[in-house]
Amino acid sequence: GMRVQSAYRLLTTLLPTATLAARTPPSCASSSAAATPRGSIMPPSYTLAQKWQVSPNSWVLRFQLPEGEEHLGPDPTLPTCIAVHHNGTDESGSPAVLKKSYSPISHPSREGEFDLLVKSYEPRHGGGVGAHICSVEPGDGSISAKLKAKRMMHGSPTVSRRWKRVGLVAGGTGLAPLLQIARIVLADPDDEAKVQLLFVNRRAEDILMKDELDRMAEEHSDRFSVTYSLTGSDVPESWSGERGRGDLDIVKKALPPPAGGDGSTMVLVCGMDGFVDTWGGPVCRGPPKTDGSKGPKIQGPLLGLLKEAGYDESEVFKY
Repeated sequence: GMRVQSAYRLLTTLLPTATLAARTPPSCASSSAAATPRGSIMPPSYTLAQKWQVSPNSWVLRFQLPEGEEHLGPDPTLPTCIAVHHNGTDESGSPAVLKKSYSPISHPSREGEFDLLVKSYEPRHGGGVGAHICSVEPGDGSISAKLKAKRMMHGSPTVSRRWKRVGLVAGGTGLAPLLQIARIVLADPDDEAKVQLLFVNRRAEDILMKDELDRMAEEHSDRFSVTYSLTGSDVPESWSGERGRGDLDIVKKALPPPAGGDGSTMVLVCGMDGFVDTWGGPVCRGPPKTDGSKGPKIQGPLLGLLKEAGYDESEVFKY
């Protein structure tokens, strides 16, 4: 057994990271659910206080923290992420606890509550966590969720006062963790970083949180800007924003320029697999952990549009 394990460890150090695992979606509210057998202990529950619809199939849901808890995470300056647990079925239809990660869109210093932006995909075997969350009703409805470990971005989880220029590239619900980062940076009076968001969606009605993003851009006009781009084939002629999933022209217009890896600039990318691949190349996973859970995420080499545009690997973080 030890010899096999040693050989496996040696093999995994020699193999390129991309071969270690199949591509998996980022854990930023667009990921596929992971399933574990029923019978495991469910994590703490959070009661739904309010919810409102923000697109034909997406909702913002405000959950209350358990009594005695001030903030969702231990450090109110760091981004947060939770894994929502739901009693569903695995892909074969057997009962299983499904887990899916969501980053709140509210500032982590929000007291007593947090907001999730959730898309309600059609329920299916091995999925349906989003549909479950969106079906919860205020008052007596709740979700079970576990706070995830802080996310290390190039060696540190810190966001405040770390960069001078921040670019955010979001596809659909990939907006969630990037919106929280924008809030953290903009809310800090001692942080002078400029934040530029590029938000890509299929149609105008799919643009999530547009009123809130426009309000933030007005309130922080010297520090925060938003560029919208639509990818649909039926974009109306009256649309005044950008078109397409991304190209070098949009990079120049909507994001901070590359800075040679001097530590002043960071571009964060979040969306479905294909979206992240287009912009920065795939995120990979290391070997599974001994308990059978997924292995650690590996950034992998910088590829795609951001590589073409001249960014250094240290200037890009892929969710």
